[in-house]
Amino acid sequence: MWLKTFWVYLVLFLLAGCTSGRKTATLDDLYTREVRFPDGAIYRAEVATKPYDMTRGLMFRESLAADRGMLFIYGSVGEGYKVWTYNNRFPVDAIWLDQNRLITEIVPAIAPCKSESANGCPFFGGSTRSLYVLELNAGVAAKHNLKPGDRLSF
Repeated sequence: MWLKTFWVYLVLFLLAGCTSGRKTATLDDLYTREVRFPDGAIYRAEVATKPYDMTRGLMFRESLAADRGMLFIYGSVGEGYKVWTYNNRFPVDAIWLDQNRLITEIVPAIAPCKSESANGCPFFGGSTRSLYVLELNAGVAAKHNLKPGDRLSF
């Protein structure tokens, strides 16, 4: 019996040592990703990979924190990953990136769609081969001088 207790305490002791000096993970860490711009600025982006989350995007939110965004990760590289702003409450910059995380297209300051019907809202971008789309508050792309060919890290 004492041997079993010894092993339990040993494992607990070793596990406790594994976390020393490390930040405790939060739900924010689980559902977001740090995005670093070429100028060193860091934004935290919510990650959307499921069709429902991608369709909903930033709908129904009153605002987005100044250092936040949403990163859409598609299953494969392709064209036609368009953005719309149905039920968005604020304008966004949309940035398309390829599999190497190079910017391929930017559509700045996309205004919220005022149509009562989703069918009345236009789509934007998606004319280049991409794997990711990053949505940020309008003006962020210009503030950080982002342009096609720049590499983002995430």
